[in-house]
Amino acid sequence: MGINYFIGLDGGGTKTKCVITDYDCNPIYECIGGPSNFLIIGTEKVSENILALILESINHVKIKQNEVSSIFIGTTGAGRESDATKLKNDFLNFSSSKGYNFPLFHVDSDARIALEGAFSGKTGALLISGTGSVIFGKDKNKIIHRVGGFGRLLGDEGSGNTIGRKGLNQVARFFDGRGDKTVLSELLKRDFGIVDSAQLISEVYRNNFDIAAFAPLVIEAAQNGDKIAEKILEKESDELLLHVEAIYKLINEQELKLCLVGGTIATDNYYTKKFQIKLKNKLPYVKIVKAEYPPELGAAFMAKSKLLFQNYPN
Repeated sequence: MGINYFIGLDGGGTKTKCVITDYDCNPIYECIGGPSNFLIIGTEKVSENILALILESINHVKIKQNEVSSIFIGTTGAGRESDATKLKNDFLNFSSSKGYNFPLFHVDSDARIALEGAFSGKTGALLISGTGSVIFGKDKNKIIHRVGGFGRLLGDEGSGNTIGRKGLNQVARFFDGRGDKTVLSELLKRDFGIVDSAQLISEVYRNNFDIAAFAPLVIEAAQNGDKIAEKILEKESDELLLHVEAIYKLINEQELKLCLVGGTIATDNYYTKKFQIKLKNKLPYVKIVKAEYPPELGAAFMAKSKLLFQNYPN
């Protein structure tokens, strides 16, 4: 077999990370480009960003286009198959119009490549709690399981969205005289300048206030002993435990390795510590570990697996 190269990309709302590897998935060159959330900026701009990264990698390594055997991108907004297919087709059409053809180009969610990188393709689970929440797991038969991920209207339990929304709800109740006094109202004034119910309503419903941005203040309030904030985090940390327990049953292994991802649960804060203590006490067979490799390398692993599957489908 001749030399083959793989390209993996990790697409996000602000930037896209790219790595080109040799056949054994050893990184050769890494670069960073523009965003890849095509649901926000459109597939044409994202295709432009992706192509620029691919060409930078090829030119840096000084190889020909046809020496790249397979390309895989995991990106925000590609969680549904129809959306992933649209980006794939639009990119292939865009790159073809520029004179470049990549017969093996694949698209999936950013969570999927993060899972692959975290455990080098082996069994494990990835709990994501940032703006939203979802947990992915891979069992010994390489079947991918998912729990949560229903979005802000139907789900997102334990996430920044839900914590922020519940915190703002308590502030609204306090403004009305329907709820107890809470330091959350003071923090809302301090960081966002919102001082009464009329202003809160206007910011949320007219100015698209970032609900999840209030979650760190709920965590701060709980850290400082605010009982209302503590109660919110007590409930939401329980919700994350339910996510983990459900994925554990689906993966059906005696011990489960778990990676934490996302600003709400993967940073050193009061909420993270509360969750980890509960996890240790209630689910001792689940072990928190650090990711073995970053998501973009997980994408390269998946690029190789796609090539092998095509060559040896049985």
